[in-house]
Amino acid sequence: MKILVTGSEGYIGSCLTEVLTKAGHSVTGLDTEFFSEGWFTGERTELSASIRKDIRAVTAQDVAGFDAIIHLAELSNDPLGQINADLTHDVNHNGTKRLADAAKKAGVPRFVYSSSCSVYGASDNVSDETSPTNPLTPYAKSKVLNEQYLLSIADETFSPVILRNATVYGVSPRIRFDLAVNNLAGLAWTTKVIKMDSDGTPWRPFVHVLDVCEAMKLAATMPKKVVHKQILNVGNTRSNYQIREIAEIIGKVFGVDEITLNPQGVDKRNYRVNFDKITKTLPDFRCKMDVEAGAKELMEAFRKTTMTSETFTSRYYTRLKMIQHLKAEEKLDEQLYWKE
Repeated sequence: MKILVTGSEGYIGSCLTEVLTKAGHSVTGLDTEFFSEGWFTGERTELSASIRKDIRAVTAQDVAGFDAIIHLAELSNDPLGQINADLTHDVNHNGTKRLADAAKKAGVPRFVYSSSCSVYGASDNVSDETSPTNPLTPYAKSKVLNEQYLLSIADETFSPVILRNATVYGVSPRIRFDLAVNNLAGLAWTTKVIKMDSDGTPWRPFVHVLDVCEAMKLAATMPKKVVHKQILNVGNTRSNYQIREIAEIIGKVFGVDEITLNPQGVDKRNYRVNFDKITKTLPDFRCKMDVEAGAKELMEAFRKTTMTSETFTSRYYTRLKMIQHLKAEEKLDEQLYWKE
């Protein structure tokens, strides 16, 4: 298949392009290249082509001829998404609408959308795909709007698939240290202390980046009758953890005994998720990693790259820091467009 991956230079995208290429697909990447300076580990995947473009400027001509689009290119979650709610809406929602409209106009039959379990927001119950959404952040709100829009324009020629990913972790060429597991592992490695910003009580589901990539590959390639207009939570029901449990697992793997909580730190996001539907819909999908295995993988990557505290805290692996740097260097304008 000929597949376009938006956000191909990102945390998930840089893994996904390799997975798709190894599976024999022709892969083109579309990316703003905000994060092109940072490369953590691994070899670069040679793509069929690359497009440097903002999704807010995409045209039908850009996406014509593809069998599927896997859409990842949006502003990532908090705190980046919190800085400017209007900008988050513009990039994430208006950009996704433009991309979807262009894809439909160009006759692209499959559109896989990378949503998030954060759409559930806060709930005392275990949420599944039929549960009401309760988005608490601009990022999560944009995901809900995008899901609704994509499903509203679905027809016989345009088949969207919604993947609600759990909180992602694991090694990537474009690793992010602003994600819970990766962040705590980095703290354990560089400081020998796990210091948490919250009280550790919120529940959250977790999924390895390569398991997400596998789900995306299947969603893009399975027959239309299997995935058309489906909403699928991506993860494993056994991988719902309280944040303090994550800290304890990482502490055990990294040999760190000192774990400090912040009793005053309150995170309103608190949800557990059921993932039974995805394994019924996509029988070949199974999560191969759990948090403990992911923590061991991260430790080995830190060892191989001789990761230092300077690397861990650098702008290259934290979305907010990189955006702030590019703006300070006057390379991006206030709307996050490249300056000529």
